[in-house]
Amino acid sequence: MLEAQTPAENSNSNLLRNIVLGVFGVYVLFSLYFSYQLNQRIDLLEAKQTASDEKLGKKIAATESEIQASSQDLSAKVGLTQKQIAARATELQRQQRASESRLSEEQQKQQQALGAVSGDVAGVKTEVAGTKTDIASTRTDLDATRAKLERTIGDLGLTSGLVATTREDLEILKHKGDRNYYEFTLSKGKNPTPVSTVSLLLKKTDQKKGKFTLNVVADDRSIEKKDRNMNEPLQFYTGRDKMLYELVVFNVSKDKVSGYISTPKTAPTAIAR
Repeated sequence: MLEAQTPAENSNSNLLRNIVLGVFGVYVLFSLYFSYQLNQRIDLLEAKQTASDEKLGKKIAATESEIQASSQDLSAKVGLTQKQIAARATELQRQQRASESRLSEEQQKQQQALGAVSGDVAGVKTEVAGTKTDIASTRTDLDATRAKLERTIGDLGLTSGLVATTREDLEILKHKGDRNYYEFTLSKGKNPTPVSTVSLLLKKTDQKKGKFTLNVVADDRSIEKKDRNMNEPLQFYTGRDKMLYELVVFNVSKDKVSGYISTPKTAPTAIAR
């Protein structure tokens, strides 16, 4: 059976219970207070965190905006640089083409100049070859002409010098320098024509037969050469030393003859009349 409690025991038991209830109440109050403070701190931290997040978001947005602006500016600069590079490349290509064109023109000019020089050289060579040919031909003609200039017997029976039958032959004889040569052209008339140190008087011509008659006036006497043939050496002596002169007529026409007189190199020259 249960023992009945005394009032004193009941009083102590209530006091202890009250104390326990008081301590529990205080604990609850403190727990509520701490919970409130904790909630306040949590809210403050959350607010700070939110503010920090907002600030960070603004910074991130600003940074992104700056990055975007920088990217656009960089893109614009890169685009401009690319345009400048393209323009520079185009200019360099133009300059290169211009240089190649000038070089090509210079090469063409040089080739043309070389071609012209080669042509001139070829022309000179051709002219030289032609000149050599002309010289050879002239020598051949000269040799042939000299071959035609034969020594003959004059009308006095003396061996004559080389006889020229044309004016060209006469020029050759003049250049040989063996004798003196005086050309003449006589017309039929009454007055003698001075030639060298003598005078000649044409009396008759026969163009068809190539014959003529003339008088040689020398040393105060007249020597008739009658019915003589063209290209026939006519010989006569004249002067104090009796030098042998020769007269040749190489052209006979109507009332006119042409020819020359040859004299020794030591013969006197004609005095101006």
